[in-house]
Amino acid sequence: MADLFDEDLFLKGLAQRKGTLGAEYVEKNLAAADDFTRPFQEAMTAWCWGFGWGDDVIDAKTRSMMNLSMIGALGKMHEWEIHLKGAVTNGVSEEEIRAIIHVIAIYCGVPQGVECFRVARRVLEKD
Repeated sequence: MADLFDEDLFLKGLAQRKGTLGAEYVEKNLAAADDFTRPFQEAMTAWCWGFGWGDDVIDAKTRSMMNLSMIGALGKMHEWEIHLKGAVTNGVSEEEIRAIIHVIAIYCGVPQGVECFRVARRVLEKD
């Protein structure tokens, strides 16, 4: 299989990922990667953060709001919590988070909205 690693895209993604999720969190994840998981960590950093977040077309705050909506809709609450912390870093207000959860509840069901509020309360009370 050809080596698809793009170091420039990875480095661009690494900077964006650290800027949103925090350097400590990102470095911990990368340090924990082994031969089995390292290729995924590298690809995800390059593709999601370098390619997906790496341009100036949509600002980081809006991307965070989009991520909260999509990840909340999928019900991936561990990732939602991580991205909620990143959204706060990117300037998403508590009022905006509440409005996002309302939309998730309307389109994805009240139980999913309740779960988002549960996680949001835990995250927002720590800040």
